[in-house]
Amino acid sequence: MEPIEIKRVDNDKLFIKWLDGLSSTVTLKDLRDNCPCASCQGEQVGFKKFEPVKLEVHNPAKYELKSIEPVGNYAIRIIWGDGHDTGIYSFEHLRFVMEKFAIK
Repeated sequence: MEPIEIKRVDNDKLFIKWLDGLSSTVTLKDLRDNCPCASCQGEQVGFKKFEPVKLEVHNPAKYELKSIEPVGNYAIRIIWGDGHDTGIYSFEHLRFVMEKFAIK
């Protein structure tokens, strides 16, 4: 399961075509809201669960896609307009988000 094509559609969507032939489009909002990093999702350390950091500051750049970088042969890292760049989207997580939030 790996993407063979990733491209921005308009200013607010991402299109991905996968090696198995599946292709789908998702909004950047859905992609960012499902960022897998510890700051966004929380983190488990031993028996202690740390909750995600919730900043309720309205920042339009939060959903602006600046760039996408490959991470090895298993993931991509997205750099967002507000500077957030710690989310490593494994291909498995990316596929899950794409399937769950695909634009019909």
